[in-house]
Amino acid sequence: MTQQQVRPAERDETPDELAVEHRGGPTPLWRSRNFLLLLSGQSVAELGSRISSVAVPLLAASVLHASVFQISLLTFLAWLPYLFFSLPAGILADRFDQRRLMIGCDLGRMVLMGSLPVAAMAWDLHLWYLYTVVGLSGVLTVLFKVAYQAQLPRLVDPDQLVDGNAKLVMSQDTAELVGPTLSGLLIGLIGAGKTFFTNATAFLISALTLWLIREEPRPKGADGQEQEKAEEKLPLRVETLEGIAFIRRQPILRMILACTTTSNFFVMASSSIEVTFLLRELDAASWMVGLVFSISAVGGLVIGAFTNRISRRIGTARVIWVATAVPGPFYLLMPLAPSGAWGILLYGLGLAAFSANAVLYNVAATSYQQRITPTRMMGRVNAAFLWICYGVIPLGALTGGLLGSQLGLRPAMWICVLGTWSAALWVVFSPLRRMRDLPPDSAAEESGDEEAEAVDSVPA
Repeated sequence: MTQQQVRPAERDETPDELAVEHRGGPTPLWRSRNFLLLLSGQSVAELGSRISSVAVPLLAASVLHASVFQISLLTFLAWLPYLFFSLPAGILADRFDQRRLMIGCDLGRMVLMGSLPVAAMAWDLHLWYLYTVVGLSGVLTVLFKVAYQAQLPRLVDPDQLVDGNAKLVMSQDTAELVGPTLSGLLIGLIGAGKTFFTNATAFLISALTLWLIREEPRPKGADGQEQEKAEEKLPLRVETLEGIAFIRRQPILRMILACTTTSNFFVMASSSIEVTFLLRELDAASWMVGLVFSISAVGGLVIGAFTNRISRRIGTARVIWVATAVPGPFYLLMPLAPSGAWGILLYGLGLAAFSANAVLYNVAATSYQQRITPTRMMGRVNAAFLWICYGVIPLGALTGGLLGSQLGLRPAMWICVLGTWSAALWVVFSPLRRMRDLPPDSAAEESGDEEAEAVDSVPA
C-alpha cells in the first residue's frame, strides 16, 4: 500500500507508546493505564446515558403529562445538534486540547442533568426546561463524541485499534443491557426526577477518569510546525469543509460513510415504530418489550467478546463488508414474526443479529478511519462523519412514523429492514472486496489516488 509513512517527530507519543520502545512491543490493553481509564470512564458514562434515555421520556409522560408528539420531540432535539454543530465541533476538537474539551463537556452535562431534579424540587418543572436541557446536552454530546473518537489512536498502538474499539463498543452494549433495567429500578425507588442525580454522577466520574489520563506529547518537527502555520492561515470556511474534502478523496471512506448513513436512516426508521409494532402486531406485554431489547444487546456482547479474533480470521478490512452482508437474512425475522411469544422471540433474534453486525462493522470501520486519517485532521474528519451519518437520524425517525401511519406497521417494518440490509451494497461493491487487512500505517497520505493504488497491493 502506497501511503505516507509518519515520521516519529510528526506524531504525539503517549507514555504507553514510550514504553513500547523499551520493551519491544505494545503494552497489552488490560495493562495500559490510559486505556483502562478511558474504558472505565466511558462505561460509566454510557450507563448513565442509558438510564437517562428511559428516565427522560418517563419524566415527560408521568410528571409533565406530555403528549405523544411532545415526547417524540425529545428524541428529535437530542439528535438535531448533529446537523448543526458537528462541523464546527470538528474545528474545535482539532484546535484545542481534545481531552480538556471532553472534560468540559462531561462537567457541562453533569450540571444540566443535575439541574433537573433540583428544578423539580425547588419549583415546578416545565416541559420547555426539559427541552432546553436535552437540546444543550445534545450539543455537548456532539462535541464530546467528535473529540472522543480521536482519543483512542493517541493512547494505543495502531495494531491494537480493533481490539480497543471492540472493548469500548462492548462497554456500550453492556450499558444497553443493564441501563434500562437499572433505570426502571431507580425510577421505582426514588422517582423519575431524582434518577438524574445518578446520570450527573456518571458524567462526573467520566470527567475524573479523563483528567487522570496522562499524555506526553512529543515535540513536533519542522514539517509539523510549518503545517500548523499553514493551517492557521486557512479561512474558517475552508477549514470547516476540510474533513469532507478529505473523505471525498478517499474512495473507501466514501463507501463506508454511505453504508453507515443508509443503515442509520433505516434503523432509526424502524426504531421509531418498533415498540408500537411489538405491542400491536405481536401482542407483546410491556415486560416482553424490555426482554426483546435485552436479547439484542446480548448479541452484541457475544460478538464483541470475539471481535478481535473474528476480524483477524476474516481480515480486518474484509470484515467490514462481511459484517453488513452476511447477517442480513436474519433481519427478515422481524417483519415475518407472527403474533405471540414465538413471534417475539423471532423478532428478538433478528434484532440480536443486527446488534452483532453493528458491533463488528462499527469496530472495523472506525479502526479503518482512525488508521488512514492524519492525526491533525482527526477531529474534522470525525465531525464530517457525524454530520452526515448522524444527521439523517431525525429524518429517519420521521420517515418511520410516516410509513407506519400511511402503510401500516408490518409493511413499514419490511421497508425498514430491507433498507437496512441494502446498506451493505455500498461496501460490498467497493475496493474493500479486494482488501484483506487494514493498512499498516497509522495515518494516510491525503490523496484518494494513493488509496486507490493501495487496494491492489494488499493481498486478498
